[in-house]
Amino acid sequence: MKQSSTQVNIEALISKAAADAVKALYGMDATEKMLQLQKTRSEFEGNLTLVVFPFVKAAKKSPEQTAQEIGEYLVANCAAVEKFNVVKGFLNLCVGDGAWLQLLDAIDKDERFGMKQATDESPLVMIEYSSPNTNKPLHLGHVRNNLLGWSLAQIMEANGNKVVKTNIVNDRGIHICKSMLAWLKYGNGETPETSGKKGDHLIGDYYVAFDKHYREEVKELVAQGMDEEKAKQEAPLIKEAHEMLVKWEQNDPEVRALWEKMNNWVYAGFDETYKKLGVSFDKIYYESQTYLKGKAKVEEGLAKGLFVRHDDNSVWADLTNEGLDQKLLLRSDGTSVYMTQDIGTAEMRFKDYPIDKMIYVVGNEQNYHFQVLSILLDRLGFKWGKELTHFSYGMVELPNGKMKSREGTVVDADDLMALMVENAYKTSMELGKFDDMTEEERREIARVVGMGALKYFILKVDARKNMLFNPEESIDFNGNTGPFIQYTYARIRSILRKAAGVSSITCSSSSTSLAEKEVELIQKMNEFGAAVEQAGKDYSPSGIANYCYELTKVFNQFYHDYSILNEPDEQKKTVRLILAKNVAKIIKNGMSLLGIEVPERM
Repeated sequence: MKQSSTQVNIEALISKAAADAVKALYGMDATEKMLQLQKTRSEFEGNLTLVVFPFVKAAKKSPEQTAQEIGEYLVANCAAVEKFNVVKGFLNLCVGDGAWLQLLDAIDKDERFGMKQATDESPLVMIEYSSPNTNKPLHLGHVRNNLLGWSLAQIMEANGNKVVKTNIVNDRGIHICKSMLAWLKYGNGETPETSGKKGDHLIGDYYVAFDKHYREEVKELVAQGMDEEKAKQEAPLIKEAHEMLVKWEQNDPEVRALWEKMNNWVYAGFDETYKKLGVSFDKIYYESQTYLKGKAKVEEGLAKGLFVRHDDNSVWADLTNEGLDQKLLLRSDGTSVYMTQDIGTAEMRFKDYPIDKMIYVVGNEQNYHFQVLSILLDRLGFKWGKELTHFSYGMVELPNGKMKSREGTVVDADDLMALMVENAYKTSMELGKFDDMTEEERREIARVVGMGALKYFILKVDARKNMLFNPEESIDFNGNTGPFIQYTYARIRSILRKAAGVSSITCSSSSTSLAEKEVELIQKMNEFGAAVEQAGKDYSPSGIANYCYELTKVFNQFYHDYSILNEPDEQKKTVRLILAKNVAKIIKNGMSLLGIEVPERM
């Protein structure tokens, strides 16, 4: 008697039936590892392939005979398997149309198909990203960081985790004092209101101004015969900046008031950029509030013998037993370093949230820093210290080389987003995609398409690799781009509007025969859950981007070969409309994991 095919997980159904087959035929208890099904290679007939080599010894027969016997058992006892063929030790299984239609019906009924929901028992994952400095606006490197962090948060949630998104703002330190000092010296009281500039842009200009004047001072000292390294330390501007930092740490009221005023200008600017980028945070920490906690934690570690104080009063961690070197934690003047601040931030977060997993989204130039931080947090007793994850990503480079914020040669995030939206508007106008639309609709679609192009271009690349960003290449309505996927979604929505009133698949549809490309489309949709799970394990937004592109390609091949609205057979037409509707749903859900919107029309 055949098993009922009420289970919609076809692979699970066939795996169980294969385990039953091996037990019935050879008296063997097959483990889950032995029963791995894979997609059948395109040159062979079939949908799923079972490798039978693990059962040959128990069968005491050749691989071909073993595959033949298991195949015959599955056709007789598993409703999902219609027929099979054997190629050496590979059993290629053809799944029946009824099973595919049941799977399609299940996909159709689940709005969040392929994604899991968090429960009270789910682990809490904290993800830190963005980490801007308040001495300059966000640039292209920050764009990659924010997009990766936001997408990773969505992917971890889709894998059933509770997620807290955090940001640590570098709002103190010598770099902040450089902007403050330059504004005092050269600013003439300029404000965002009087200049017409966003606050973060205004302060960034003064950071560049500091560097310009500082270089001139160094050059002058060298011309007077001083060694260049000494000149860099003796230049009056850098000395003043260090004096300002010490005053800040001593709570000098004038320095603190200036710092607060200028930082508030920057935060207002950041908020605008984050909103345009479509990212946000559940909690923002500030280094000005965490560095003292870090100093206290280091002093506590010192008292416990975890760290050592040198003769000049500086405090160090000896990591030579870990195969590393010694790491400075407090300078001789008592001021803290980034490592100290990160320790303090970790303590605050641990008190605020019951963290099970901590992920830091930070560029690969900080690999050593996080290797050290992991060891130090573990020594200090943080339960997730040893297991913290540094989501290390490569740099974004431009056709003309690397960016340098001191020299003002960065690609500003706001300028880049404006350029992308404008390019999307122009390209869409040239291609005639904006006909019959109001100007308001055109502008909104240009925003969605331009931002989608930017996000997809960055997120489709393996995060660990350095990448070259090319704005022109990203806005293309063909190929592996955001607009190509968005356009396919809009096309499907147009088909569904014309078909108005599509109902769910009915039982009568179970007798409908499916074409090869319809089966391929259902099978590709069914892979979404596995793609989400793998992206969560690998911390890989690019896995989701590539899945969305592959699904879009398979749909377009199907759409090229088969009519939907003009199909005369009503059952076939219904099935194709349901296929299209669910491809659109999965594209929308997949792209949302990348932080990308999809337009209803284009």
